[in-house]
Amino acid sequence: MPLPPVAGNPFRPPRQRPRNSKAVPADVARLIQEIDALPGYSRFGRVTAVLGLMVEVGGIEKELSVGGRCIVETRDGRHVPCEVVGFRQGRAMLMPLGALDGVGLGCRALVADGQPSVFPCDAWLGRVVNALGEPVDGKGPLPKGPRGVPIRNAPPSAHSRARVGEKLDLGIRAINAFLTCCRGQRMGIFAGSGVGKSSVMSMLARFSAAEIAVIGLIGERGRELQEFITEDLGEEGLARSIVVCATSDEAPLMRRQAAYLTLSVAEYFRDEGRDVLCMMDSVTRFAMAQREIGLSAGEPPTTKGYPPTVFAELPRLLERAGPGVAGSGSITGLFTVLVEGDDHNEPIADAVRGILDGHIVLERQIGERGRYPAINILRSVSRTMPGCNTPMENELVTHARRLMSSYDNMAEMIRLGAYRKGSDPQVDEAIHYNPALETFLKQGKREATDLATSYSMLAAIFGIEEWPPQQQ
Repeated sequence: MPLPPVAGNPFRPPRQRPRNSKAVPADVARLIQEIDALPGYSRFGRVTAVLGLMVEVGGIEKELSVGGRCIVETRDGRHVPCEVVGFRQGRAMLMPLGALDGVGLGCRALVADGQPSVFPCDAWLGRVVNALGEPVDGKGPLPKGPRGVPIRNAPPSAHSRARVGEKLDLGIRAINAFLTCCRGQRMGIFAGSGVGKSSVMSMLARFSAAEIAVIGLIGERGRELQEFITEDLGEEGLARSIVVCATSDEAPLMRRQAAYLTLSVAEYFRDEGRDVLCMMDSVTRFAMAQREIGLSAGEPPTTKGYPPTVFAELPRLLERAGPGVAGSGSITGLFTVLVEGDDHNEPIADAVRGILDGHIVLERQIGERGRYPAINILRSVSRTMPGCNTPMENELVTHARRLMSSYDNMAEMIRLGAYRKGSDPQVDEAIHYNPALETFLKQGKREATDLATSYSMLAAIFGIEEWPPQQQ
């Protein structure tokens, strides 16, 4: 039975802090606030069943709600944080954020007070944290920021949001020229496994003009974390980045929370008036983690085994990116989608494509030809174009796209030698310019190209030496 709260105990009067005329330092004031927030008593129940990933707890079901937290004490003295995912037959159903080894019938489950929050600050730049906001890079503890951001935060209301800003230089000329991204836009990078998503993300983190990059690695292979940080991201990219990582061997709740934490950290810097580049690899693994949670909680499977909560959580997560309210910064979101079996119409890819403001398609066949990044320009689109471009830029991009489309339509006949020169003037022009356009789209991992240079290089292919051309 829970003990009566200290504040209501007649034998122990409530604490009254003595008044001090001197100003209290900020760190001391924050510590005092945290101490005052500590509860005067503990509420706990007992584990009544453990089945698979689910832990049933009785005795405190009226103290809990969906999304609440509990700390389960194991028989060997460990503390396993858990989240409430539902209720069944008068029992609370919990899922752990760690291993359930040592949890048995009768173990105590303490109610954790307050909403899970994170306290980021500028000192987090250059650091790697896990889904709980704890450092995992061996560089010592992380300082707490001045204010907390809820892990599961609501996006800004639609009517109070600002519009997307000006163009954002991403450093990749194929994207800058043909798929121009604006500040506050959300783009998806769709690709199968091994087509170059991580390489594209590392180039964006190093070369983009955003002030801060927040990178969420969801369900990554454990060996790839250090490779991505040291080789792909490098010291230059890491210095202005915060990496949130949850490897594939961690609990599904940890993988899901890593995605939420990535957006929470980005929201903090957005509210500080910064322009943030938020990248997540990948949304598909977030959906898979939510699928494990939903199926364990007893939800019915729908398309390809995904329960309904997966398609409800996707917009709640992705809508948190974008422009903030007027006067604040923005979150430019780039989310990778791992398409299963190279099927770009599978359920998660289809749902994400309908939520975001554009999509970049990476194709295995293009990568097999040796052209990286393997972006299929004709299947990719940015929904802020052509509105963000000048008429001359739109004319240049449209002409290049038309030639690439003409060549793509006749590619088989050209390779077989069945096309005769002179049959179609536009196809003849496409064949003439195709080698130069392929060279333009090819870019090394350590090579950066800004927005102005991207358009100048594209214009030079068509013989326009001066860009933008002077008005007569």
